[in-house]
Amino acid sequence: MSAGGRTVLVVDDERQIVRALRVLLRDAGFEALPAGGVQEALDLAALHAPEAAIVDLMLPDGSGVEICRGLREWTQIPILVLSAVDEEAEKVRALEAGADDYVTKPFGPDELLARLRAALRRAAPAVDEAVLRVGDLEIDLADHRVLRAGEELRLTPIEFALLRTLVRHRGRLLTHGALLLEVWGAAYADDTATLRTHIANLRRKLEAPIPGEEGEPAGARGARLIRTETGVGYRLVG
Repeated sequence: MSAGGRTVLVVDDERQIVRALRVLLRDAGFEALPAGGVQEALDLAALHAPEAAIVDLMLPDGSGVEICRGLREWTQIPILVLSAVDEEAEKVRALEAGADDYVTKPFGPDELLARLRAALRRAAPAVDEAVLRVGDLEIDLADHRVLRAGEELRLTPIEFALLRTLVRHRGRLLTHGALLLEVWGAAYADDTATLRTHIANLRRKLEAPIPGEEGEPAGARGARLIRTETGVGYRLVG
């Protein structure tokens, strides 16, 4: 039994990967609950109520997308998808079916654990914040104001809505469709060109050099906060 009894459902039909994940999770204080297919995974989840799930997309009896949909019918546990790099469309389907994040194969153990822990932190109950902080950014949700290193940024309403959505889900990958639906509504669900334009404008403002005081040089450009996941969406890091 792991420390604290934190159980993670591990779904993969490759025994070598399952063994590696069991050792990795055990050493990190989790207990792996292994499954080799869709139905077995859903049955085990219903029986043991794991705290999170790591799900391969390609399974003998179906797709990890089916597991995401099945779990989302009754639980909001974090779901991390394992995917090959060239299965972009399947990644999007999984994320839209309820997955929280994905990790590409072959994956780095440290990255996988970091993504798992971040997903678990996001899933923990939290008091609503009036002011959100990420790095040197301070986002006042009530006043629709954004400060960077104490200096106010002039954002358009759309840029503010995009930043607010990304910050509320910081660390989580949001698909193009999810961002368009949240900020623009269903009528713009396929308008990725509009989304790209506004993300580019928002990045320029977030990453512009910080003006120095009189007689002092401007500060360095801000760190890249909005990361592009090619063909899938965006995530806010920091």
